[in-house]
This record gives sequence, C-alpha cells and structure tokens, in this order.
Amino acid sequence: MGTPPVTSIRAIEAVDRPWLDTLLREHWGGEPMIVRGVEHRALELPALIAGDREGVAVYEPGAEHRVPELLLLHALRQGGGIGTALIAALVDVLRRAGHDRLLVTTSNDNLAALRFYQRRGFRLHAIRCGAVDELRARKPTIPLVGFNDIQLHDEIDLLLTF
Repeated sequence: MGTPPVTSIRAIEAVDRPWLDTLLREHWGGEPMIVRGVEHRALELPALIAGDREGVAVYEPGAEHRVPELLLLHALRQGGGIGTALIAALVDVLRRAGHDRLLVTTSNDNLAALRFYQRRGFRLHAIRCGAVDELRARKPTIPLVGFNDIQLHDEIDLLLTF
C-alpha cells in the first residue's frame, strides 16, 4: 500500500511554534539557523505546514528586492510527496507576492537534498568553499562529518526560477 497524499498545506500558526522548536532541536541543532553567514530565527519566520504537521517549509520572504530563501524543508515521512507539495505551495505564495525566484542552500554532504532540489527544477547557483567550517565556530552543534560519511565543509546554493 502506498503512502497517502498530503491533504493540505497551511500557514504556520502560534500553536505550531513549540512543535517547530522541538523539530529544530531534534533534527537541526536548534536555533539559530545560520545560512550563508546570516543568522535566522526560524521560530519567528513565516512557514508552511503540510497536513497534520507532516512537514514544514520555513522561509525568508525576500523583502527589499532580495530573493526569497527556503531555509528549512523537513518532511517527517520521506517519499510521500510532502516536500514537493510544500515547495509547490511556497512557489504559489511567492508568485502571488510578486517574486519569480526561490533560493535554497544545502551543504556539500547532503546528496539527497541536491538530488531532490534539482529534480524539482532548482539549478546550481553558487558554492562557498569552507563556509560550513566558518559557521561551526558560531554554532558548534554543526558536525564535522555529515550525511553519507562526507566531511562537512561547504555550502551550495540552488536557485529555482518560476
């Protein structure tokens, strides 16, 4: 039997913030999130929630001519279309706000993310060699070795144009 499809996507509500805080601590080293050298407080940012908290997309909306950034995409169940549905919903939100691009950053070890984003139309945009090494001084919870037993050193940006 296959996994059920995502039934709904909605904007995060105050009642969801403790759940997001727990998810950040358990899976992402807690706050702050540091992406491209910038500290972000995910608990204070807009986000989309899939279904009954089956996944979340936290984003910077891209004010003042900046490209919006997807800072966190997390699906509690892999392969069920949750991440894809969240990206599609986020693109709709951003398009309605007048944007035509979305930036996401991952690390050199995250081969699954690189595959996932490219299969959904994102293109490689930039690489910052040694960026994660520099971030580790500010956020010691960043491991030395990441996914796939690959040493964690670099940030890679991918850009979706829509």
